[in-house]
Amino acid sequence: MKREDIFRKSATPTSVGGQAVIEGVMMKGPDAMAIAVRKPDGEIVIKKDPVQAKKKSSIKKLPLVRGVFALVESMMLGVTSLTYSAEFWDDGSEVGEKSKLELWIEKKYGDKADDIYIGFSVFIALAAAILLFIIAPTIVTNFMRKMITNTFLLNGVEGIFRIVLFIGYVTLISRMKDIQRVFQYHGAEHKTIHCYEAGKELTVENVRGFTTLHPRCGTSFLVIVMVISMILFSAIGWHNPWVRILSRFILLPIVAGLSYEVIKWAGKSNSQLVYAISYPGLLMQQMTTREPDDRQIEVAIAAMKSVVEEDKEADQ
Repeated sequence: MKREDIFRKSATPTSVGGQAVIEGVMMKGPDAMAIAVRKPDGEIVIKKDPVQAKKKSSIKKLPLVRGVFALVESMMLGVTSLTYSAEFWDDGSEVGEKSKLELWIEKKYGDKADDIYIGFSVFIALAAAILLFIIAPTIVTNFMRKMITNTFLLNGVEGIFRIVLFIGYVTLISRMKDIQRVFQYHGAEHKTIHCYEAGKELTVENVRGFTTLHPRCGTSFLVIVMVISMILFSAIGWHNPWVRILSRFILLPIVAGLSYEVIKWAGKSNSQLVYAISYPGLLMQQMTTREPDDRQIEVAIAAMKSVVEEDKEADQ
């Protein structure tokens, strides 16, 4: 893991970001987003949509606060992209009659039913993450209060347990064959963004030469969230576990906002300090990315070109 391969001095940082989906890649720029998926028959299909230019309120532009809104929006877009890509690989074997709740939602909300489903999916994902990575570590660590009386040390144990739990979770899912392919597309996404930021032509040969690690990755964001939460929560006394859990919820937007600002800074700087801060996240990316094959790189390039072309048209 060479610093100069990840933080290239000659590169021009952009706001283009992406996400791996099922047999594909989603890319998003300032003016457009595109999802490229390789269908079972080998064809690459691209869904391109303009990014709606919504007038943001002044509160959404504030540092720290903007990170919370950006996190929710990226989760919504991520679920939408995954749902779209899954449609091409659904063999219909699990298709059955719709439940009464689904029928009621479709009847009441009509065309907006999909937005309801996506919002519900994001809620479930957030609830599961909070249960696994916030509530569970706090409750488990609470049983150690009789053995560890130092509050600062107890907070540190809780933070370490949360990080170990996250690493264990990633290690477990990385053994799944389907997830390994998603991780390959994740690597293709990073390589393609590096190539674009380096100002090189988007070809398979050019993209192949770049690293699968990128400082603005969502994996790095999650690691930074855990590190910042460990530092911030260590300043809070250890009362009963439910007060601790409540304090986590109250401080969660602050943690997310701070982490967002760190990631934005990491994407614009190649300093030694940024590299040191980004290093734990880059180590985790070695688990969540894999070297892609040329066909996967082709899909990532297709998504990137669609976004870049749309952005150029918007500038004209």
